[in-house]
Amino acid sequence: MKKIDAHVHVFGILKGFRGEGELYPLGNGKARWANGQEVDMVPEGLGDKSFETEACYQFLKEKGIEKAVLLQGSFYGIDNEYTAEAVRRHPDMFVGAGSFDPFARYADQIYDRLAHELGFKVMKFEVSSGGGFMSYHPTFDIAEVFSPIAAKCAENGQVLVLDIGSPGMGSFQPESVAKLAKEYPELDIVVCHLFAATLEDAEGERFEYFKKSLGLLALPNVYFDLAAVPFNVWPEAYPYPTGLRFIETAKEIVGAGKLMWGTDLPSVLFQSTYEELSGYIAEGGVFTEEELEQVFYKNADKVYFR
Repeated sequence: MKKIDAHVHVFGILKGFRGEGELYPLGNGKARWANGQEVDMVPEGLGDKSFETEACYQFLKEKGIEKAVLLQGSFYGIDNEYTAEAVRRHPDMFVGAGSFDPFARYADQIYDRLAHELGFKVMKFEVSSGGGFMSYHPTFDIAEVFSPIAAKCAENGQVLVLDIGSPGMGSFQPESVAKLAKEYPELDIVVCHLFAATLEDAEGERFEYFKKSLGLLALPNVYFDLAAVPFNVWPEAYPYPTGLRFIETAKEIVGAGKLMWGTDLPSVLFQSTYEELSGYIAEGGVFTEEELEQVFYKNADKVYFR
């Protein structure tokens, strides 16, 4: 079965920035945030202080992946030039997303350059309180801040990708995403990580809230990627039954035609093998064969590679 990995990261050097401050690469795949927290970032064999374009390309080819979507965010660091170059080097494999802080003084100029000079067909924003803009900016209204950007994306035929974090975070604003989707019905919007739901979101009122939030976004132009679903239900092991429950619930509410498989490569490989990150869906019994073709390939092809 053909596959598109709809959520991948490449970077020439680790340079993240979020609530913990700046990220300093230590080598051997490890790094340290400014608050002193050390983290594993790049699995052994994929890079020392980077996950470079060629390493990613060869890895995906070896895994039988036909195409991939290169997204950016605060965790690894935003590097528009590097991502644009990766797409230029391998246009057969990659489509890339531009990114920037919407509160930057020259945000309009940055957007215009990313869209018109670097040619990004996608704009992705890591908004989450856990590690995105709201981890180092005060909580803000997503619809208010991103409406001007959404208007430009709609005008230029781009896709808007938003990581709004997990239920309970200040950044978790499905109603604001719904407002944007309704205001710009010609704009495709992708919400990352299927809401980054955790084990705690699988029971009682929290699960009802998860379902209600999906219902708010059961709209013609809203899609969800399934990247890092296994990571977010850690320490649950393969085949991630709680993750599958979230996915099955999403299928029931928004439909298989709105779900796109992705992995969040590379750091997720510390918890799972790449094969496990697709196998739990392929063998989970949630989707028919026709639906699996949608989730693994057709949906992302329609949204990102048109």
